[in-house]
Amino acid sequence: MAALDGLPPLRDVIQRHGLDARKALGQNFLLDLNLTQKIARTAGPLEDCTVIEVGPGPGGLTRAILALGARRVIAIERDSRCLPALAEISDHYPGRLTVIEGDALKTDFEALTDGRPVRIIANLPYNVGTQLLVNWLLPRNWPPFYMSMTLMFQKEVGLRIVADADDDHYGRLGVLCGWRTKARMAFDVPPQAFTPPPKVTSSVVQLEPIDNPLPCSADKLERVTQAAFGQRRKMLRQSLKSLGGEALLSKAGIDPQRRAETLSVEEFVLLANTL
Repeated sequence: MAALDGLPPLRDVIQRHGLDARKALGQNFLLDLNLTQKIARTAGPLEDCTVIEVGPGPGGLTRAILALGARRVIAIERDSRCLPALAEISDHYPGRLTVIEGDALKTDFEALTDGRPVRIIANLPYNVGTQLLVNWLLPRNWPPFYMSMTLMFQKEVGLRIVADADDDHYGRLGVLCGWRTKARMAFDVPPQAFTPPPKVTSSVVQLEPIDNPLPCSADKLERVTQAAFGQRRKMLRQSLKSLGGEALLSKAGIDPQRRAETLSVEEFVLLANTL
């Protein structure tokens, strides 16, 4: 990256600013420069886009996104220790990087947009990644404010995101993602690409919103999936008992002896609408 953008190597930046990754913040810094560029390229053309990044840390992925031509990057960083390192990147790319110190879970992302196409690209902190994704899947308006999400998770979470019915990883997250997006696993990232190396493999997942998903109340779909997968080894007549059980299933035309993992996204939507 130093040859590409003229900024110091990331290891030097981390050492100079004393940026040890903190487990409490879910931090694992990505230093492999080939991988940061691969992630940024996976998102698609960036030249006319505003890119939102969560948890930039010392800015490895941020630098790749800017070097590949993003018109503007808005980075949300909770760790104040990282702000001086990010300020150096902002100075190097005048007017193109805006750093906001704050909690991504409390950020109104839609309010940050300026009418330009938005792509979300992030190596998400492990401890908040899934909740952030759910928030982005269930915004106030749909189609949403973004045109794509390119996100890194633990591989197990990535498998849950792209899972279909009858898959061991299929659950609430797979239903929500399947309802409103086209999701795919882009590639895996080995532990040694990070500092410190996590104990698990990570995966980059690409999600593109569906303009016209099946009509359904997000709240009701969440209630149905939470109840169904909360007792996933039980028959639906038992796991959905609190929502009407056999009466609900009979009205929707679904066999009450089936289990949650056998229902398609369309059938979960039907149950939510019946509820």
